[in-house]
Amino acid sequence: MKTDEERALWEEFYSSRAVKCRDELVTRYLPLIKYVVGRMAVTPPSGLDYEDILSFGVFGLLDAVDKFDPAKGFVFQTYAIPRIRGAILDELRKCDWFSRTGREKVQKYNRALEKILRDKGEFRDEWIIQEMGVDPDEYYEIQELASRGYITSLDDTAPLDDGEVPIEATLADDRETAVERLDDESDKQQLVEALQELPDRERQMLSLYYYEGLTLKEIGAILGVSESRVSQIHGKGLSMLRAILKEKLNAS
Repeated sequence: MKTDEERALWEEFYSSRAVKCRDELVTRYLPLIKYVVGRMAVTPPSGLDYEDILSFGVFGLLDAVDKFDPAKGFVFQTYAIPRIRGAILDELRKCDWFSRTGREKVQKYNRALEKILRDKGEFRDEWIIQEMGVDPDEYYEIQELASRGYITSLDDTAPLDDGEVPIEATLADDRETAVERLDDESDKQQLVEALQELPDRERQMLSLYYYEGLTLKEIGAILGVSESRVSQIHGKGLSMLRAILKEKLNAS
């Protein structure tokens, strides 16, 4: 629940729009930006660093503070999380770091995974590299590009004034939830089977990220690899899962 001090601060700011109140509210909720960034599968592009990503989130926080109406009965974090995330994505798009060429490379990678799965029935890096006609360094670079889909788990939770709620609850009501998309038991079973077909490392990566709620940095410490390498494994795991599910869909 909001403290009396916090409630009074919101009421004062909403009625007066005083700069001092605004600054106090922004300072109070700054940790929310690190929370959002820590759960986005994003690696800073060339020329930017982690602090730059955090600064992008400040734009979303400022916008949320300015537009939030406490009289409507919502908790601020529920309102702010998607706006912080959206501001970060907007700024990254302006940097054009995931270019048309990058998207084409990921599409080529996904097609190669699907062909290898059809022809071989399993995945090996050397097979995919040969199919794509790239060298290992470019191959791992493309894996990292594939991870930059900005996916956050709808089963994750966000810290709110009155406790934690699923991230799913912070999305607009007209969006289909993950539970709704997997409502059919056969769909759930296909997903479970597809996860089991992933190599151990990729399966562990997705489990730690989507079910345990760990950040890429935390997962890197567990796996004993760099955060950049974790991002590559994340991209590879998602692409493999996509190829397996597509193959199952085509076979059904």
